[in-house]
Order: sequence, then C-alpha cells, then structure tokens
Amino acid sequence: MLTLEALAALVEEHREALSHQVASFTIGSEFFGGDSSPSLMGVVNRSADSWYRESVCLSTRDALERTQRLFAQGAAVVDIGGESSLPDAEHVQADQQKDILLPVVRGIAERNRLISVETYHPEVAESCLKSGAGIINLTGSGESSEIYKQIALHQAGVIICFVQGENVREVGDLTLGSDPIPAMREFFGTEIERARSAGVERIFIDPGLGFYYRNLNDSEERVRHQMKVFLNTFRLRELGWPICHALPHAFEYFGEEVRTAESFFAVLAALGKTSLFRTHEVPKVRAVLETLKVY
Repeated sequence: MLTLEALAALVEEHREALSHQVASFTIGSEFFGGDSSPSLMGVVNRSADSWYRESVCLSTRDALERTQRLFAQGAAVVDIGGESSLPDAEHVQADQQKDILLPVVRGIAERNRLISVETYHPEVAESCLKSGAGIINLTGSGESSEIYKQIALHQAGVIICFVQGENVREVGDLTLGSDPIPAMREFFGTEIERARSAGVERIFIDPGLGFYYRNLNDSEERVRHQMKVFLNTFRLRELGWPICHALPHAFEYFGEEVRTAESFFAVLAALGKTSLFRTHEVPKVRAVLETLKVY
C-alpha cells in the first residue's frame, strides 16, 4: 500500500537525487525542462486498433479537429501515431504510416503548433521531420542511431522510450526486479550518448510504462511496477534530462471509469518530478496538476 511512511522512506534513501537539475530547452515556441511547470502532451491515434477510442481519428479532418481541441484544452504538444502498440494490433508498414501521418503533420505545422510523431521507422521519422514535426517519440532502439541523425539535422527533439526489444512491437518479457531504475539508467545512458554523439540537443526520457510486455499480464504486478517507477522517476534526473511519462490505464481497477485512471497516475508521476505528461485526457490531467500547485 502507498503510504506517507513509504514516501518518506523513498525520499530518505535517495535524497541526493531530488536536488538534481535537468536541462531546459525550447522546441518551436514551447519551453521544457529545468524548473518550469510541467507540460501536457495530447494524443491523436490514426490507427483503428488503438484501445483509447476517444483518441482515434480515422480521417485527416478528424485528426486536425481533435488536435486543435487538445491545444485549446492546454496541450503544449500533440503526439500522433500511425500504429497501435497493442500486441495483437495490425503491423502498419512505414509507407502506410507516412500516408496517414504526413497530411496531419503538415496541417499542424501550418498552424505553427508543436507536433510529435510516435515511430520507430527511420523513414517515417525523416519524412515527418521534413514536413514540420518538432519531436520524434522514439519507441524503439533498433535503428535509433539513424533516427538521431535526422533529429539533429532538423534541430528537433526526441523522446527516448525505454524498450526491452528492438521496438515496441517486438518486446518479449520485461526484466523485473525489486528496483527498476538501474536497468533504465543503463539503457538511457547508452541511448543518450548515441543521441548526443549525433548532435541531438533536446532530449526527454520516457520509462515506457504503457508498453505491453508478455510477463506483465497480471494486473496487480503490472500496476505495482508502474507505481514504483512513477514514484522513483526523480532518480533518473541524475542523467540530466527531463522525464516524459505516458500515463497508463488500469482496466481491472477502474472498470467503466477507466478514463479517470490517467488522472490517478498523474499524481504519482508529478510526485516523481515528471516534466512532460502524455495523456489522452488533457483537461482532467491539467486539473490534477493545477490542483497539486495549491498545496
């Protein structure tokens, strides 16, 4: 059970990590990192397989309309993807992804708003960056070096996701332990070095808690792991870069109220000093973050 005593013990054990500062930078007109207030990333899914039905937009027009609505609700950036990360979802080839993503990217770029593209395909990343994307939400490390070169060329930002496998669609089991942070620190350390060597100057790191590993089918174990990582996130600040969290769901606990799950996890992510919150529920999470400021 999460208690004040447990939080106090966590802080006492890792007190030095709390004072670590992270880099700050601007992408487009948006400022991230440092001591700034956390930012919100809305979600648009161009795949019919995506489980969060409210974020699915099957036409360019619908995607642009939802994007504008998310910005009006307080999102600093909107993340769009052309392939669901669900294990049984259809694999969408790179050319197909470009067909459905590029019109949306161009439409948003024309409005001078910041757009992120979720992909692990170098050709998708390159095409979207050329069309005006400001961030690549990188969901695979298999071809990350080539993608980093493109990101640096376009002076864009990257969200480096923790993935145990070539990419989010090719994961197997997640290596679990009593402390998940050392393995993440090692992974991110390697990827940050690759990105920096390629010339990337704007980096977020994301523990990838929404990914579907085969050995996390047990709901209690999965949610316990997610909660532990959220609360320990501040320890990753030692790497020097701001943290992005994709807020997950918990069907087994929230049932018909699953759309409120991200608001709960947002509290834990905020306690862990998260800088960028990726959420399908921008107004709800915005309200949570605003309320936390009152205390």
